[in-house]
Amino acid sequence: MILDMLKKKSGQTGDCAETGALPAVLVGIVPQGEAEAAESELSLAELRRLADTAGAYPAAVVTQQRDTPDIRTCVGSGKLEEIRDLCRTLGAGLVIFDCELSPSQIRNIEDSLDDVRVIDRPMLILDIFALHAESAEGKLQVELAQLKYTAPRLAGKGKDLSRLGGGIGTRGPGESKLESDRRRIRRRITSLEEELRGLESRRGTMRTARNRSGITHFAVVGYTNAGKSSLMNRLTDAGIPAEDKLFKTLDPTTRRFTLPGGSKVLLTDTVGFIRNLPHHLIAAFSSTLEEAVQADMLLIVVDASDPEHESQLAVTEGLLDELGAKDRPSVTVYNKCDRLQRHEYPVTAEDGGDCRSVCVSALTGEGIDKLLEIMESLINGRRCRIRCRIPNSKSGLLNTLYSGASVEDVRYGDEYTEVTACCDSRVAGLLAEYAVRD
Repeated sequence: MILDMLKKKSGQTGDCAETGALPAVLVGIVPQGEAEAAESELSLAELRRLADTAGAYPAAVVTQQRDTPDIRTCVGSGKLEEIRDLCRTLGAGLVIFDCELSPSQIRNIEDSLDDVRVIDRPMLILDIFALHAESAEGKLQVELAQLKYTAPRLAGKGKDLSRLGGGIGTRGPGESKLESDRRRIRRRITSLEEELRGLESRRGTMRTARNRSGITHFAVVGYTNAGKSSLMNRLTDAGIPAEDKLFKTLDPTTRRFTLPGGSKVLLTDTVGFIRNLPHHLIAAFSSTLEEAVQADMLLIVVDASDPEHESQLAVTEGLLDELGAKDRPSVTVYNKCDRLQRHEYPVTAEDGGDCRSVCVSALTGEGIDKLLEIMESLINGRRCRIRCRIPNSKSGLLNTLYSGASVEDVRYGDEYTEVTACCDSRVAGLLAEYAVRD
């Protein structure tokens, strides 16, 4: 990965040497407007955490106030000299820009900073994704996203990336190394896309089987590091690694869970959201994020102890809207309330607020009973009572009823079984042809 390679080249001293972190300089553009400037400050604060998660040490933060980035180097020439001097003083071999850079901007900045690697926010996020991907599909998705993002950014520096040139030993047919690299990357992208299509097809088959089971599916979504994995572990003993790191969970995990009232549900942990998440990253992880789109209901987890939790919730809701999942019935779960005093809790149903919000602590278990109660009320609110006569030749449908509905009465006959059950519209649809009209 990018940071692993750079650490070997960088002479690290002090805290950096002790922790093994690569010293890096962070760079941000701060617009003139007050609201825009505040948003930029939040984004830079997140960039520090992203750098830390990736294994870099944010040795310095440089900002420049301007409404639009410089078309050549993002920041002005004077600020670029300041960054170069900082890198020399701090021994920093990496500069991270808190925006998306064009291929020419990366090349021009690196030319001005001598032997310093320049990456942007999307490249840093991709590096973290590569660090945390464990499943075969996750690794393929990360590699595909990296190749699609870096391929246009391949640019040669003079003769370093070329097999052609002038002079003895360079004449004759051939192609530049740059062209060769791009052709090899295009072939790899095609191969990865074919592999992912196969995996997506299998995932679709599994999703269809889940839908036929009639079990209500909850997707656990929310801002990165809000505590989604910890909540999953609290409810299902899933054993998902949960650390105070951004994007610790990349691969979706699904577990079955039985609510106190007997209703069976499926819970799926999903990749976290973050502000300024590039569209190409959303596209690369479409099959993973599809778990949120295809779920029946959502548990939107929010880190209530974060001072910016309201803006993080707004980012989450905006991305859900973009994915086409905002209309799903949802519960807002304010997590990490063990870090707050009672008067600091967000207003929830118990305080006369939103009836679909609750304060919990996945660490201590506080509020979990109330969360389960709200989940059951959501499920019951979508249910209806049906009476159907299932032919004995279709007795397998009884399993669907028992697993995805509340069976109230069963009467066995010679030709069919008459069942009265409370179920959701999906299960009712599966049994529509056997329904008895009163």
